[in-house]
Amino acid sequence: MSLGQPLNLSNALAADANSLSALKLQARDKSPEAIKETARQLESLFMRELIKSMREATMKSGLLDNPGSDLGTDLLDQQFAVKMSGQPGGLSDLIAAQLARQLGVGVTPPEGQLDAGKLNPAPISALQKSSSLAAYRNNAPKPTDSQTNFVQHHTAAAIRVEKETGIPASYLVGQAGHETGWGKHNIRLRDGTPSNNLFGIKAGAGWRGKVAEVTTTEYVNGVAQKHVARFRAYASTDESLRDYARLITQSPRYAHASQQTGSAFAFASSLQKAGYATDPNYAAKLSRAIETTQRLQARTTMVAQTS
Repeated sequence: MSLGQPLNLSNALAADANSLSALKLQARDKSPEAIKETARQLESLFMRELIKSMREATMKSGLLDNPGSDLGTDLLDQQFAVKMSGQPGGLSDLIAAQLARQLGVGVTPPEGQLDAGKLNPAPISALQKSSSLAAYRNNAPKPTDSQTNFVQHHTAAAIRVEKETGIPASYLVGQAGHETGWGKHNIRLRDGTPSNNLFGIKAGAGWRGKVAEVTTTEYVNGVAQKHVARFRAYASTDESLRDYARLITQSPRYAHASQQTGSAFAFASSLQKAGYATDPNYAAKLSRAIETTQRLQARTTMVAQTS
């Protein structure tokens, strides 16, 4: 089949190996049709992860749960993701526009939907109106330059740590970004040098390395209070990434969180329940930071594959 005639992947999901291979071939063609289909597939993958995160955050009864029902649910979620993707004025239009600009290909947007790279409101189905996934997709903020630069700077090191510990690179970078304000707030030692502490890990009695003492905000019974705390200091940010991953995977306190790597929200919620942070909104803030990181990493990967 000619690359100029895109394969029909309208009912497939790029998570499938055959569909992904076909999608890569189409993307290399750099035709407007291939770019639009690539964008729709990326959106469907993103939607699938959001649905999965919502299911993970919902308590199961345990009465009817079994491998068979889990497989059926996963297949159903895949179909939902495919059907909900590619809607006029949705995320796929933005992705297609971005890919087209980077590849130097002209993609004609649906009339009335895209204007100078901005989305206009479009009619949506009853299913979308009732879905928080659709609301998130339509209102997800555009990543800032500081977020983009932070993710690009730390992703390679985080991938190495993921291979060693199993904690997803997007979770590591997302949490580091949240804790440091995407690199804007670095805990410093008394002489002004950076501590390279990306996760705000405190220095307990067993810590034998350097220490940075700073004033921090803690929540006690929901009330913000300031006090001086001692934090660990590292020779590099790579060392900080490894120390955090080691803490999460080896400490009994975070044993449950280390098993929740299939869902950003479940992982963040488990950390909050384990007392990692005292902010009552920590789980929501952290899961948003992780999802932002995942979008940026996915965009970088797709651009690299289509180059």
